[in-house]
Amino acid sequence: MITAYIGLGSNLGNRQDNINSALGMLAEISDIEVVRISELTETTPLGQAEQPMYLNAVAELRTTLSPYDLLKTLINIETSLGRKRLEKWSSRSIDLDILLYGSEVIDSPHLTIPHPQMHLRSFVLEGLAALNGDFVHPVIKESLSGLANRLNGCDFVHNPDLPQLVSIAGIIGVGKTTLAKKLSTRLGCQMLPEPYDTNPFLPDVYAGKQELALDSQLYFLTERVEQLDNSTLEKGQTYISDYVFDKEPIYSRQTLTPEQLTLYDKIYQSSNSKVASPVLVIYMLDSPGNCLERIHKRNLPYEQKIELQYLENLEAEYNQLFSNWKICPVIRVKTSELDYTKDNIIDDLAEQIKYYIAEDSVITSVVKQSKI
Repeated sequence: MITAYIGLGSNLGNRQDNINSALGMLAEISDIEVVRISELTETTPLGQAEQPMYLNAVAELRTTLSPYDLLKTLINIETSLGRKRLEKWSSRSIDLDILLYGSEVIDSPHLTIPHPQMHLRSFVLEGLAALNGDFVHPVIKESLSGLANRLNGCDFVHNPDLPQLVSIAGIIGVGKTTLAKKLSTRLGCQMLPEPYDTNPFLPDVYAGKQELALDSQLYFLTERVEQLDNSTLEKGQTYISDYVFDKEPIYSRQTLTPEQLTLYDKIYQSSNSKVASPVLVIYMLDSPGNCLERIHKRNLPYEQKIELQYLENLEAEYNQLFSNWKICPVIRVKTSELDYTKDNIIDDLAEQIKYYIAEDSVITSVVKQSKI
């Protein structure tokens, strides 16, 4: 017998009764054993906001049915419970999806396993993680718990009509630019570098000239807004930036006086709506001590006055930012585990990024299993 995981959802009629009825019908089939069921969770509809809320759950099955016979069985149960097949993401009395079938990988015209969008859905991953969190996704090669942690309780949808911006975040000296260069080469996409070396005010600010701190921050702000302008970046095109725009308030709070900060915040808020939001963040992690050592080794004169306490403050601010992050998935990467001399390390990360950007190969596979 094979262990399979099924996603269940309903947003029409008595939602809990619909899910219980589907589970009961599955349990009556001689080739299927319903082993465990996750807790029911209520979720917001995808795609169309004006729908009733969903109830969702994940069931663990043991079955001797083939993946295709299991799919036919699920479709028959959906039909018997009144499922109407309309447009994608329309309301439905019951929705049954094969999420995983053992460790098998299937990519056929009628069935894709693992489900091609499950890594973007917290309501799926959290249910799966509750049942078998250590199970490794057969394609992405990450545990189900790890994939769930990337979403911070949110659900996301590929949107090819937006720039596919991947932003790399982390404190000074953590290695953002090096990683961005290598990933942009692997993915064959444009890199958007932080205007760090071209800022004419930065050396004086690091030298202690507080009166130029606002000029420095505004220079960064205007350059980044121009670089990430939503109307300039091409729809569907992948870009990698070695910074995340939302870090702007972190640095302004560290460097500006209260009076400067008030003016800066007004300009920042008016600019925020113009920039493209990332579809994925790579959050690089390392100790402030290691980052300070790296800063000293690269020996940029104006950085040599950076102190450990400053980096520790930045680390705390970044951790706070990403603890509440709801914009896109976040992949956390430890710099100590990135051996840039080994091509496979960067290749593996580049391969994972592909599942979070709306490339044609990802979008076309979504329609095979339609429901989540």
